[in-house]
Amino acid sequence: MVIEFHLDARSGVAPYLQLVHQVRQAMRLGLLFEGDRLPTVKDVAAKVAINPNTVLKAYRELEYEGLVTKKPGVGTFVSSTLSDASLSQHEPLRQELRGWLTRARAAGLDEESIEALFLSTFRTATEEEQ
Repeated sequence: MVIEFHLDARSGVAPYLQLVHQVRQAMRLGLLFEGDRLPTVKDVAAKVAINPNTVLKAYRELEYEGLVTKKPGVGTFVSSTLSDASLSQHEPLRQELRGWLTRARAAGLDEESIEALFLSTFRTATEEEQ
């Protein structure tokens, strides 16, 4: 699988961290597997319009965490995985979430409002669980 990176300038999260989080998320969801090649630094920098050093910083962070391995002249490859046995449980939850998104849109919420509602609910629920 080839990961498609996207940056959100409004998030307040450093661009290199957004890249790191996207790789981790793809690994957790079983979209990236051990041996998969990440896009080249040059390709990522061109696609998301950032400095190549930012991409290098993200890849170095992932390498430091032991999630990827850099092979000079060949590329950067996934060397570990974050997915677990609960991966099989994702699809039913994804279907429920899609239903919720459909209801939220039908209620007149736009993407920003849906995201704000989800994040605030997620944070509140997380705080209550601790």
